[in-house]
Amino acid sequence: MRLDKFIATVTDLSRTDAKRAIKAGEVTVGGSVAIDAQLEVAADARVELSGRPLRAATARYFMLHKPEGCVCATKDRQHLTVLELLDVDNRESLHIAGRLDIDTTGLVLLTDDGQWSHRITAPKAHCDKTYWLQTAEPIPAETVKQFERGLFLHSEKERLKPAQLELIDAVTARLTISEGKYHQVKRMFGAIGNAVIKLHRERIGALELGALAPGEYRALTAAEIAALAA
Repeated sequence: MRLDKFIATVTDLSRTDAKRAIKAGEVTVGGSVAIDAQLEVAADARVELSGRPLRAATARYFMLHKPEGCVCATKDRQHLTVLELLDVDNRESLHIAGRLDIDTTGLVLLTDDGQWSHRITAPKAHCDKTYWLQTAEPIPAETVKQFERGLFLHSEKERLKPAQLELIDAVTARLTISEGKYHQVKRMFGAIGNAVIKLHRERIGALELGALAPGEYRALTAAEIAALAA
């Protein structure tokens, strides 16, 4: 990676600011002053800015408990974004792998590894996602079989893939789907004449939200990263 891009990736500096720092002699690589912004540096290179070591530009992976009223976006003028909940360097380079609506809570993944997130969110990945939900009206028992067969949604040409619905009581349930169509869970219940009034994502693949409180986040372990991309 070019030296100026490396610095911009691991700090809050822009590429222009990084070039200025390099030109001013504030950057060393392997202990020697580097004045060429186009110098290629390895991920494990020892780079310092004004005597401060910079971390290697390795990919980052986080899970976050998205609270209600927070949006899955990088910027928003009216609402708090999930990125603003993270106290990490260069958070603008992270993106959301599997977005949730503003009124939906639960598990969200954030990373700067595009290939990894694509393996989770791509339609061919068939990554299971489990939601806890509450509906406006009682859920008929036959809905379990309807979802197992796969529904046709309005404006969709193909039947949905089979989904597993576990009824908890008259108006609450746990639903597992393997697709990620736009507003899919809400549209599924809308197709049977019901409305979802509360929706919470508990699980993506083998990864469960666990005890994280709303607004909290943590880094994924190496095992979790590998399991989600398997």
